[in-house]
This record gives sequence, C-alpha cells and structure tokens, in this order.
Amino acid sequence: MRYLHTMLRVSDPDATIRFFELLGLKETRRMESEQGRFTLIYLAADEDRGAPGEPGRAEVELTYNWDPEEYSGGRNFGHLAFRVEDIYASCQRLMHAGVTINRPPRDGHMAFVRTPDGISIELLQDGRLEPQEPWASMPNTGSW
Repeated sequence: MRYLHTMLRVSDPDATIRFFELLGLKETRRMESEQGRFTLIYLAADEDRGAPGEPGRAEVELTYNWDPEEYSGGRNFGHLAFRVEDIYASCQRLMHAGVTINRPPRDGHMAFVRTPDGISIELLQDGRLEPQEPWASMPNTGSW
C-alpha cells in the first residue's frame, strides 16, 4: 500500500493555494469537470514535485465545488487515499476484520471505508481490474 493524497474541500482556491505556497507546496496539476461542476488542484512539496504517481510522492488535493456549499461536521476534510495492489483482496481483508465497505469497488478501481473515528479512506487500485461480483452489484453503505 502507498499513501497518495489528502483531499480538502475549499471555498477559495486561490487563497488556499497561496497559504500552501507559504508552506512550500506548489501546484502540480489541475483538472476541471464541467459535468461535475468541480475543480481538483493537486499540490506537493518542492522535493516531491516529480511526475504524478511517482513513488514516494504525496499530495494535497484541493476540491473546489463550483456551487456554494456550507461545510459542517468536518465535511471540508475529504479523505486520505492509498493505492493498493488488489482492491478486491484489500476490501475482503477489511470486511473479514469487521470493517464496513461504504463504497464498494464496483468499477474495479475505487472503494471507500471509514476509520473507527469516521475518517474517510479512499482505496485506489494500482491499474484497473475488471468488475467482479459480489462487488459489482454491492450497494453503498452509509456515507463515504
């Protein structure tokens, strides 16, 4: 497993980028979704600014939702993300240990679970696996 990023929801991307630049982070990439009405901005420390997905690289993902939203209850903190070698085996191991799979890996690529304190954890497949049962038809449980 490899740590990938921490996601934060932000209301003012420019101000947030300026703040993180004061800490030594720089923008590494940006993606916009017209359909989803959001912008994702990735930042990394200067020494970690190699190519996306490069081993050892950890990023902060800023998520800017274009439609105003009041974030409460810690919702402005999104999740921690980890890349795994086999998302199905990882989710099965977690389920056997009593962990709820909040967003199953229906697509063979992404799943979400929560820590005992409710922190959202995103699991991302290294590459992509074909959708498999029972995961492909498993519903979401709770929020993720």
